[in-house]
Amino acid sequence: MSETVLVVGAGIGGLCTALTLAPTGRAITLLERDGPPPGDDPDVVFQDWRHTGVGQLRQSHAFLARMRKMFKRDHPQLLEDLLASGVRELPFESMLTEAQLGSYRPDAGDAELTIITSRRTTLELVMRRYVGTLPNVTIRPDFLVRRLVTEISEDGVVDVRGVSGECGGEQIVLEADVIIDCSGKSGFLIDQIKEESAHFSEEQESSGILYFTLHYRLKPGMEEPPRIGNPPATGDLGFLKFGAFPGDNGCFSITIAVPDVEMELRKAILDPDFFHNLTLQLPGLVPWTNADRSEPVGRVHGMGDLISRWRDVVVDGKPAARGYFALGDTLVRTNPLYGRGCSFAAASAQLLRSTLEESADRTARSLAYHKRLHEELRPYYINQRTQDRSAIKRARQALTPGYKKSFRARLIESFFEDGVAIAVRNDVDLLRDAMRGFHMLEHPNKWLGRPRNLARVFYYWARGKKRNAAAYPPKPGPERTEMLKALSVNFQSDIDRIAQGA
Repeated sequence: MSETVLVVGAGIGGLCTALTLAPTGRAITLLERDGPPPGDDPDVVFQDWRHTGVGQLRQSHAFLARMRKMFKRDHPQLLEDLLASGVRELPFESMLTEAQLGSYRPDAGDAELTIITSRRTTLELVMRRYVGTLPNVTIRPDFLVRRLVTEISEDGVVDVRGVSGECGGEQIVLEADVIIDCSGKSGFLIDQIKEESAHFSEEQESSGILYFTLHYRLKPGMEEPPRIGNPPATGDLGFLKFGAFPGDNGCFSITIAVPDVEMELRKAILDPDFFHNLTLQLPGLVPWTNADRSEPVGRVHGMGDLISRWRDVVVDGKPAARGYFALGDTLVRTNPLYGRGCSFAAASAQLLRSTLEESADRTARSLAYHKRLHEELRPYYINQRTQDRSAIKRARQALTPGYKKSFRARLIESFFEDGVAIAVRNDVDLLRDAMRGFHMLEHPNKWLGRPRNLARVFYYWARGKKRNAAAYPPKPGPERTEMLKALSVNFQSDIDRIAQGA
């Protein structure tokens, strides 16, 4: 095709956009504010890459099945390159409990439920190298886009014709038929659309947590601990959530998510020694982080400003802009707890390709892209936001002396903890269906809406805790007061602060 495309940003969103649009024959240029990776060694890239446009670059990452499916179907060589560079695949059977493994019979669709996991720097390194080989794609590093080139049409819609920016000290203006904004959560180009158009709406709220990640390297001759026979390496204690993330080339990371209201814990956890000692309080992490198996590497990487945000560039059937499309964190953000950020970007790129192929009319494209985003991604956004709101309430309630849950709250909690969670730890078919929603292969709540599945959940719930005892995972860790005392953290300070209305 003769159509030209400018993509602002060469992070995951920009790279996925290039991967998705390249087969259409369009001439695609990625404009990246940061410099290229410092070489091809994954360890050097992790240590030295100054990729300041990606604040979450050194946080833990797991890439959902929807993203892997796109790689496998459209760019199988890329998937081979990733695996050759140490990137890992975790298959569906690795998610099964010991009891489920005994009766497990592979299904044709199980291979589709595979996770890609690695350090994000390694994934971006390999993706960027592969995208750079595509004949109709150009990556221009060290190009800082300052503004969009726009004009306001008679109908009040902002027509975007190009971008202006700086590269090598030179002021440059570039024009194109399509401008795609993948500048991420810190991107500011979309603010120009907000300022110049009345047809723009935005909703946002805090996810209620902060993330802290410490990376580890396995010692020579050591392997990751086996999943079977050890406590789960993920868990939720209410006052913190934790998870171990297998990485590439002998590395892994531990992420601790701390509620906003736990101020004392938030301050202490930035110390690497404190963080490491905290992992040794959690039975599921001890097999990973004990001194015989691994050692921590570098500093604790914190990440705040974790908000859920949905931006609409179409209001009352009228677009804010023509020729401009935002995707990824620029447009939609959710709590990274479920790792949907990268998959949102990949899915949005696929939706955009369908939109561009469907019509050449600039207004029709804006309306169609908006509609597809609402149909495909909005359910996941609402699902995660609902869970965030519930978690925020629970975190504050845990710090409220004398708080007692209502009967309704206890019933709902029991349904999910003693019904849903236990059912998927027993029934492989239920786990398959639940994972399809988790991996964005179907609506996130669809599996539980099926009569057979709901009946199975009620069956396990009705059996009661005693008959389901074998399906409950071990206790993930100590109670809040016990742990904070063991770590020499003032456990009372935040309780007093909440009591005073803070």
